[in-house]
Amino acid sequence: MEQQIAQDTTPIFQRIKDYLLGEIAAGRWKEGDVVPSEQALVRQFGVSRMTVNRAVRELTAEQVLTRRQGSGTYVAPQKYQATLVEIRSIADEIRARGHRHRSGLHLLEQARASELLALQFGLAHGQPLFHSVIVHFENEVPIQVEDRWVNPACAPDYLAEDFSAITPNEHLMKAAPLQSASYSIEALPAPRDIATMLAIGPRQCCLVLKRKTHALGQIASVVTMWHPGQLYQFTGKVG
Repeated sequence: MEQQIAQDTTPIFQRIKDYLLGEIAAGRWKEGDVVPSEQALVRQFGVSRMTVNRAVRELTAEQVLTRRQGSGTYVAPQKYQATLVEIRSIADEIRARGHRHRSGLHLLEQARASELLALQFGLAHGQPLFHSVIVHFENEVPIQVEDRWVNPACAPDYLAEDFSAITPNEHLMKAAPLQSASYSIEALPAPRDIATMLAIGPRQCCLVLKRKTHALGQIASVVTMWHPGQLYQFTGKVG
């Protein structure tokens, strides 16, 4: 009943967008496939042509769909954007140094989006999100607390994954290939729960990477990663 109420509060144009994105994510429509015409969607959803046009127009602007004059609307090719901080699994980083990676799962749940999270994901307040908190170890030393929120529309099987065998990053890269990402890096004192998980003193300085990833025409993940300041540094190369 709660899920039905939440769905009914979603604007109809967004429900049409979610339907189109869901068909693409499920693999029923692939790159280059034609999608139903606006008139067909009008009949299917029982709404005005203007409502359908808005959904299709927004997905075209987001480069999920592409329109060809006199031909129809098609699934667009995937587009990727590089960032200065490479989107890479921490397990791969650790193994590249010749060290052992291990992860410890502290939380894996479905929760309702707060006002702030709803704003970040572009969803209605109270919509369901997946939430995980994982500690990553390098040679048994905790080096990262990964606090991640995930859009179920992009990774519907997230809660069923075994995160002792695969990282959330690796799962998401398979479920929802990256289109773009934004991030920020700052130094912050560790809250008590983060300090405990990282085995450092309370309020000790941490390097904190906050990242938002975009996939399948929507926000796929919002993650905050805490690293002990005395053990971690970010590096990169341009050109």
